[in-house]
Amino acid sequence: MKMTLKYLTLLVLLALLLVPTTSAFAQGVSTDGGRVIFGSNYTLKSGDEFNGDLVVFGGNVTVEQGADLNGNLVVFGGTVSANGNMKGDVVVIGGQVNLEEKAVVSGDVVTIGGQVQKAEGATVKGELVNNVAPEIQLPNGSLSTNVTPPSVHLPAVINTHFNPFWEAGRVLGSALIVSFLGVLATLFFQKQLDHASQAVVQQPLMTTSIGLLTIVVMIIAAFTLILLPVVLLGLIPLAFAWLFGIISMGREIGERFSRAIHQNWTPVIATGAGSFVLVFIVASIQSLNSLAPFLACVTWVLPVLIGLLAIGSVVITRFGTRPVHGPALTAYTPPTDSGQIPPTS
Repeated sequence: MKMTLKYLTLLVLLALLLVPTTSAFAQGVSTDGGRVIFGSNYTLKSGDEFNGDLVVFGGNVTVEQGADLNGNLVVFGGTVSANGNMKGDVVVIGGQVNLEEKAVVSGDVVTIGGQVQKAEGATVKGELVNNVAPEIQLPNGSLSTNVTPPSVHLPAVINTHFNPFWEAGRVLGSALIVSFLGVLATLFFQKQLDHASQAVVQQPLMTTSIGLLTIVVMIIAAFTLILLPVVLLGLIPLAFAWLFGIISMGREIGERFSRAIHQNWTPVIATGAGSFVLVFIVASIQSLNSLAPFLACVTWVLPVLIGLLAIGSVVITRFGTRPVHGPALTAYTPPTDSGQIPPTS
């Protein structure tokens, strides 16, 4: 029986692939070759002969007395009413088989999800399987309960390995080093620092654009193997440009802070203090990435903008050797008594 079901399954697949699709318009004539019929009924009238396999989807099949069906019959979702000769297997899925008194089936009659009604006098030479139930064989005769659940990787919210003392020391050390370098740079390159800081103040948008363009050119050149050595050598002056720009911005911050508290700091103290504050803030923001990685999409904005400003200010002024021409910024001066409008007489 198992071999018969496998054979019928293979038969249906071959019929779907190889048998031409058609409608049931051939009643009353002899037919050679198999057929696949969709959504139509088929009647093999008395005296007619059908040679081949017949597959019907969503339709009913009638084989009248005296008609010969020389092949297998497979019906999906329909009814088979037979009173003639069927020289093959009959398989009905989701339907019913009615075998009348003169019906003769040379093969098996199998229904899946249906019923078979066999009248007295009807002959089935093969096996008669009424509403066969599908069987599922379990490996080793049982279901395995040792099921490993799928692993779910959640994004890290808080870094449990975050060391606040190490990060605090790193931030404070970076600020102190840059502050010390700022003091040294002021002693030897005070005029150049003034030019770079003026570029940041007077033309911040152009300075940022120049810094971004410089980075883009370096990246494009890195993809060219010929220019790769040049790019590697160019990373050294680029790092110096970033450091020089940061110190120049720190100088401007220190001078503005001294004026805000009505103090007159020397350029060395102003540059050292301003560089310390700037690097301390930027490094503190960057340390948030180590504590909370999900904040990386936000905390990168300010450090990147400051870095582009620093590089752009140095590039546009050629390491501070030339001043940038832009609108001069003057401090606000309150009007004196001489500038007041005299009262009307």
